[in-house]
Amino acid sequence: MQLKRAFYIGRFQPFHNGHYSVINNIEKEFDELIIGIGSAQRSHEVADPFTAGERIMMIRHSLEDTDILHYAVPIDDIQQNSVWVSYVTSRTPPFDVVYSNNPLILQLFEEAGIETRTPPMFHRQKYSGTEIRKLMLEGEDWRKLVPGPVVDVIDEIDGVERLRNISRSDA
Repeated sequence: MQLKRAFYIGRFQPFHNGHYSVINNIEKEFDELIIGIGSAQRSHEVADPFTAGERIMMIRHSLEDTDILHYAVPIDDIQQNSVWVSYVTSRTPPFDVVYSNNPLILQLFEEAGIETRTPPMFHRQKYSGTEIRKLMLEGEDWRKLVPGPVVDVIDEIDGVERLRNISRSDA
């Protein structure tokens, strides 16, 4: 029996309830899901405060009580779009369909002859990594926008304090 696999890529800075909803919708149609941790080399920046390992923990712990068979795979930005798809496929199990909302990613996989789909956004204004990081910086309530295990990971690594520290100017 050949398994049907999907590939879903995002930065997951942090993994939030919108991502969780997308994964639950994708999972209904596939046997396994490969989750690409995009921009894996980036961390400790305002737009990318969490390491690839921390994002893997967020996803793993958020999905551990589900039946979703998944792999979380770090994917670095290699700055060579013409070979990026082969870079990705050399680091992942084989997959049948790519899910992304990023036009460049969709274009690159389409040019490589791999089926692409754009998942519906789940309350995009509310569930946005940018918005969640902003709430963290402002001391507002961000915790209800992410799965409970993500709160635990961010608390464990003192992620809010990290984000506040790296957002400061040295001026």
